Order: sequence, then structure tokens, then C-alpha cells
Amino acid sequence: MDESKTCLLASERWFEATSKHMPIIIRHSSAMVRAASVTCFAGMTSPVFFSLPKDKQDFIISSSINAAVNDEVPSVRSAACRAIGVIACFPQIYCSTEILEKFIHAAEHNVVDSQLSVRITASWALANICDSLSHSMDALQAGKGSIESGKNSQLISLLVGSALQLTKDNDKVKANAVRALGNLSRSIQFSSSPHLCGDPVDHSQLKIEHNGMKGYKDDTKERSRSSPSASSRSLDWLEQMVQAFLSCVTTGNVKVQWNVCHALSNLFLNKTLKLQDMDWASSVFSILLLLLRDSSNFKIRIQAAAALAVPETVDDYGKSYYDVVKSVEHVAENFKFDQISEPSNFKYWIALEKQLTSTMLHLLGLAARCDHRAMQDFLIKKSSFLENWIKDLCTCLGDTSNSLGEVKDVVSANQKKDVILGVIQSLIKVYESSNHHVIAHRFNRLANSLL
Repeated sequence: MDESKTCLLASERWFEATSKHMPIIIRHSSAMVRAASVTCFAGMTSPVFFSLPKDKQDFIISSSINAAVNDEVPSVRSAACRAIGVIACFPQIYCSTEILEKFIHAAEHNVVDSQLSVRITASWALANICDSLSHSMDALQAGKGSIESGKNSQLISLLVGSALQLTKDNDKVKANAVRALGNLSRSIQFSSSPHLCGDPVDHSQLKIEHNGMKGYKDDTKERSRSSPSASSRSLDWLEQMVQAFLSCVTTGNVKVQWNVCHALSNLFLNKTLKLQDMDWASSVFSILLLLLRDSSNFKIRIQAAAALAVPETVDDYGKSYYDVVKSVEHVAENFKFDQISEPSNFKYWIALEKQLTSTMLHLLGLAARCDHRAMQDFLIKKSSFLENWIKDLCTCLGDTSNSLGEVKDVVSANQKKDVILGVIQSLIKVYESSNHHVIAHRFNRLANSLL
């Protein structure tokens, strides 16, 4: 059965269920039945949901919100939060301010619940809502959004405040909180422009307190009068998010650490953030390098390596570029000697090697734009290893089982070859500028072998 027929059949079944059965069982006296009924909503796909008539969509949304906010039984509220988390990811949903506000209210109502099971699913839903809101901000900045930027600011302020508080909760909640902050950090605009949605607006007098740093009382009129101070408040807010990431790395479990790496990747993708101007940038890069080098979990190391490859220019790495290159090279050089302490890591060995290779190629491709003397000396010292390492990559071109990483989703051998040639040319410029012409000549021969 093809996808369209499957969707049509599912739509017919759901129409029948929401017309005849769900209105009855969702109000059943048994909490187990109510929880099972709202759990069904979490299994619905976006195409099926939007194939239903508007009144049926409204019924599903209102039933989920009502169960999350008003049901007295924790298991029902938890199931409702899961349904909200799923529906919040549907593309058309994040274009509706009204629905997002109701979802946020329902999630926030439950993230402070006394039952951990409820807080876990509520924080998961909150993270999904943050992802949806991030997409709506992207659409707004591209001129395709329908949500007012001022309203976005109010929603973002509430979400950031809640997520910061949740980073001090149980690890399962903390992981979701970090994911929520990472999703928002991707699209928030850290700019002095008063109409952009990155300026924190405390619409409900929300106070944020984290690691001894208190939040801000803000109002729209003050923000419009003084956009530079609004920008300053935005950066203070950003600093609290980053401090939360750094704190969670040291206090959280494996899942929290993975989510921190992913959140930092999202943060680095933010084009309005000038990493080189941030005092905390070196600490962030140091944490990622520590996880890449020392973590016993390969999934964390993969995500740390991926995050280190996100900054696009030498300037984006700030004063940390040399340390990043030196540390990543050390890991790459000694990778084959690493001991696999956990059997579960075996299946991630190749993926880690690919990502490490991709990150190395990205970093070395920028080397010619760095005039740091220590950087030049290091690349000269490691020239023999780099030459052999690149030769190994060249011999693997066209082999689908090789260790050459997927560089920006490039899969063809010719495109991989272009990436390697770019790295070689970058290294040649470094060696020639430092008058090491013999080394440069060796790399020239290596480049010619690829042509």
C-alpha cells in the first residue's frame, strides 16, 4: 500500500475515532483509559492530522491541552504532554501564535509538577515547542513568517526562563532543558535592532535566576527607547544560557552531555553571534575538546567533533583556533590507538572516525588564513603526519567504506577530492609563507597526484 492510501485510510479511521469514540473515552472515569486515549494523539503523523477537518484538529488540540492542565492524575497529564510535544512539531502548528501559547502554558504548568514522570515529558514537550518556535523565527527572518516578532519575544522570554530553571532538575529533565535552550539559541538574534526577536521581553514579570545571576525586568516601551541596552540585556541572557551549558556538562549524565554538545552546535550556527567577542568562548571550546578527547562515550565524542566544525572562519574560533587545531590533530593522530572501553562503542567507531576526519579537514582548510606563529610552527612540526594522513584519505577516494567524513553532506568522490585539494592548498600557503619550501614542494606533489 502506497503512502497516500495509507494516509487516507488513517485519516478515515481518525475521523471516525474523533467523532464517535474519543469524546467518550477521553472523559472516562478510569485514569488508565484517559491516559491511553490521549496517548493515541502522540502516534498521529502531521499529514494525517492536517487531513482532518478543522473541528477535529481543534478537538485533538483542546483535548490534549485540557488533559495536561486540568486532569488530576499525573499519568494522564504526562501522556497529554507527550501528545503536545508531538503535535507542536507539525509544520503548520508553529505558524499559529495562539496554539503555541496554549502549548507553552500547558508545558510550563507541568514542568513544575511534583511528579518526576510528569516533569520529564513536560520538559520534552517544552524542548519540542522551542524547536518549533525556532523554525517560526527562521521563517519570520526570511520574510515568510506570520507570527508577530514582539509576540515571539514574549514567548521566547518565558521559554528561556523555564528552561534555565529546569537545568537544575533531574538529569532526564536537564537533558530536555538543554535541548530547549539549544533550539532557541540557533535562531535568536543577538542584535541591537529593536524589532528583532532576540531581545528578551519579560511580559509576565518573569524572573530568571541561575548560578547567582538574576534576570531582568523589562518592558516594551523601555526596549523601544533604548535598543543598545536591550542588546546588552540580550547578551546577559545569552551568558546565562552558556553558563547553564557549562554547568550541565560537569553535573549531568551522558545524555545531558550529548545534548550540551548539540546545543552548542546550534549556538554556533547563529549568524548574529560574534563568538570572537564573547569572553566565554574559550571555555566552550575547551569543554568540547575535553569531551572529544576524554569521553568514554563515542556518541558524545562524535557530537563534540561535529560542534567544533560548525564555526565557519578563523575569526569565529577567536583565540581558540590554535588550541582547537592542536587538540583535534592530537585525537586524530592517536585515534587508531584508542582503547574501546565499552562494547556499545564499537558500532560508533566508524562514525566517529568519519566525523573526526571531517572536522580536521574543515580546520586545516582555514589554516592559511591564520597568521599565528605558533600555528605555523605546529603545522610544520606535524607536516609528516599530515602528509601521510592526507595520502591515506586520497587512497580511500571512491571507497564507500573508507574513513573519509561526509564533508557538508558531500558524497561524490570528485567533491571529496576538491575538499582535500583545498586543504592541501591551504597547507602549502602556510609552508610557503614560513619559508619551508621543501615541505611545500612535497604537498605540491601530493596535490598534483590528485589532478
